[in-house]
Amino acid sequence: MLRPWETQFWLEDSPGKTLHARLLNTLTRDIKDGRLAPGDMLPGSRSLAEQLGVNRKTVQQVYEELEDQGWLLTRPRSGTYVSENLPEQGLTNTNKNLIRSTHQARSPSVLVEMLYQDAVFSDNSSAVTNDGTPDSRLIPYELLARTYRRVCINLSRHSKLGYGDPRGTMELRQSVKKMLSGDRFMNCSVEQICIVRGSQMGIYLASRILDPSKGAIVMEELCYPPARAAFESNGFKVLSCKLDHQGLDIDNLKSILAKHPVAAVFVTPHHQYPSTVCLPMDRRLALLDLSKTFKFAVLEDDYDHEFHYGANPIPPLASLPNSENVVHIGSMSKVFAPGLRLGYIAADSQFIERAAQEIVLIDRQGNTVSEIVLSDLMESGEVRRHIRKIRKQYEKRRDFAAAEFKQVFGDKISFTLPTGGMAIWINISKLVRGRKLNSLPGKDSTLSTLYTDHQSSPTHLRFGFGALSEAEIRHSILQLSEALK
Repeated sequence: MLRPWETQFWLEDSPGKTLHARLLNTLTRDIKDGRLAPGDMLPGSRSLAEQLGVNRKTVQQVYEELEDQGWLLTRPRSGTYVSENLPEQGLTNTNKNLIRSTHQARSPSVLVEMLYQDAVFSDNSSAVTNDGTPDSRLIPYELLARTYRRVCINLSRHSKLGYGDPRGTMELRQSVKKMLSGDRFMNCSVEQICIVRGSQMGIYLASRILDPSKGAIVMEELCYPPARAAFESNGFKVLSCKLDHQGLDIDNLKSILAKHPVAAVFVTPHHQYPSTVCLPMDRRLALLDLSKTFKFAVLEDDYDHEFHYGANPIPPLASLPNSENVVHIGSMSKVFAPGLRLGYIAADSQFIERAAQEIVLIDRQGNTVSEIVLSDLMESGEVRRHIRKIRKQYEKRRDFAAAEFKQVFGDKISFTLPTGGMAIWINISKLVRGRKLNSLPGKDSTLSTLYTDHQSSPTHLRFGFGALSEAEIRHSILQLSEALK
């Protein structure tokens, strides 16, 4: 089997008076620093000698010496490898600290560590926590593959794969502008749009641009944990606003504004996360009026606008009167698959310019190929066609999941059928009756305690049906029944 890359070595800056000593020190340093990891295969003695311009016997002697010391292991008819059990692993913690030269990184918050572990232990088929993720099995992969091939060829031929605008390709920004104007009643220019890698990046950029010295961030008392983690990581104090059966409690928000300076209010008005309720028009207008009076930004996370199953959805905050302070954040990842990582921010041009400045520092720009592909599919009508198709599929799964919950649990649970989205918010308080549940079986349900720090026992769970077939929905609900009953 061919190796993906040939490992390169550099002896000029390595200590030692002889080639033997310099090579010995180089290999030892690379193993200690982690550049050569346990189990890595080293170049053959002939290949390494040719690369460094030294005698092959010198390489052989170094390999033998490092093997005697426990750093390397030779496998007959296979090659030389970095040992799985390095000499330093037998040292005490005190002696390990003496030989470590790396600086200690700042510790993450408990919330960030939890989110990171959930991300690390996910696999390619589905997330560890399925609280309303799309089904990647429904992706039109043949259409995507053909479009990617055509776009790659065209960009290559016209030498358009270099660095570009950190706000995103003009093609995709124009396509997003048309979508926001035609589908969401938003009047914005391409200068007011920035392409990002999903809504979470948009939220994080907003947390970087806003100023913590101007006030706190207000979030609904049950909220999206990664958003809260982003605000806290950038120095914001997060204040909780009450929720009721219609979403954000405007009266409670008024009392918060009377007591605290507020830099921004973060909301998910289309389908509140996690409770799925839709914020009614009167509350939307009241929120926007307060934003002008108290001069705070409104961060609107419109993460699943495409999936509304009843009547036409209420227009987003960014399309309504007095919306000058709204930062509208959306994602195309749920339309296709999270792995495509494409989202957008729509805000005033000054905010967009600041977002682009942050992008230059961390990412330089987005993925040109994927952005052109998405633009091509939007302009041809294929995205709209795909949305219509999968919306029907997700609506069918929602109705099936609701029927299964009623059949399995009867009146022991209650819920309001969500008008859209890919999850159902289930009231399980009758089943729990104050019991403390730390976890649930499977990965398709999350307890309400995940979304707040203030509950002593769970009262609801969020069941994600979007990524599941009907058979998988039934199996998951039966698993829940065993655990809760």
